Amino acid sequence: MLARPIPIVRTIDSVKQPEMDLLAEEAPLEIRIIFGQNDNRKEKSLSVTMRTPGDDKHLALGFLFTEGMIDSPSEVLEIRHCEQTPLEARGNVIKVWMNTDWSWPQHSMERNFYTTSSCGVCGKSSIESIHSRCSYSISSLKFDEEILGELPEKLRLAQIAFKHTGGIHASALFNNLGEIQSVAEDVGRHNALDKIIGKAFINHQLPLSQTILLVSGRLSFELVQKAATAGIPVIAAIGAPSSLAVELAKKMNIKCYGFVKEKRWNNYTPE
Repeated sequence: MLARPIPIVRTIDSVKQPEMDLLAEEAPLEIRIIFGQNDNRKEKSLSVTMRTPGDDKHLALGFLFTEGMIDSPSEVLEIRHCEQTPLEARGNVIKVWMNTDWSWPQHSMERNFYTTSSCGVCGKSSIESIHSRCSYSISSLKFDEEILGELPEKLRLAQIAFKHTGGIHASALFNNLGEIQSVAEDVGRHNALDKIIGKAFINHQLPLSQTILLVSGRLSFELVQKAATAGIPVIAAIGAPSSLAVELAKKMNIKCYGFVKEKRWNNYTPE
């Protein structure tokens, strides 16, 4: 469920009118992993994130991949919701069974994996620790910059939940001709991107070296970090990028655009 109806009282020109309104759904998702040898399987709660329900499997896989916990779909035996406790019965717990060859990554960062819907890097011990390994080298993508101005409207038309609630983020992938390839919505901007990357991951479509990423709001550091992990060469944002986001984009050879609107945008990584 992407949106939930609630009763409200709307006031227009001092006239009060009871109505029904739709709000973007927000609920916790706990990600647990099961790993180890068959005779010694262990279960560990890895993360709790506030998300919009839907595409939870892609969200979990995208999160695990961009955090450096998994590298290949072959490492995952099974992923599904569990329904043994009240929390689980509401669809808010998802378990990932790893194959017996998988072991805890040596490069895994010590961090508190609790994240909120507005911050994908909360709890990381230092800014240096966020510079996680990048699985793919990023090469330049040839495209006509003029298509950038067309992308926000294409994204808006694809945002079903935003149309009804006005309160949800989105990430979308486009090809070099400006044709939309994939879109995901979530109350958390980092969750929306994890859903897209997780879907590509499980479908063996990484690296996303021939795509342009558009995000619906501002461009923060963690979004660039996740995009770099997936091999995305171009990122555009309808809002502003942060200084650290641009710094990382330059370091990773990613083209970075902000304030993208029809016929105008800022290039933050000019050659």
